Amino acid sequence: MAGTADDHTVDVVGMWVTADGHIRQELLPDGRYDEARGERRSAYTGRYTVTGSHLDYVDDTGFSATGDIRDGVLHHEHLVLYREEKAP
Repeated sequence: MAGTADDHTVDVVGMWVTADGHIRQELLPDGRYDEARGERRSAYTGRYTVTGSHLDYVDDTGFSATGDIRDGVLHHEHLVLYREEKAP
């Protein structure tokens, strides 16, 4: 879900993690997400779209949520997630 220079869409693909590491949300390039909570892998899965710096989520069970990237941080409903840097 990387954007182009013309649409100013933020590149969100990758792993996003809460400060304590309990919640890990992987945003995949095909518009899917997979969220782990603690030891529970794939606790939530679904699809997402990005418009500018705003994300809309629809879980596979049907509920929806939103998020926004502000200053490189993902604010997803009540969660604050940070991009996990890949090891060199």
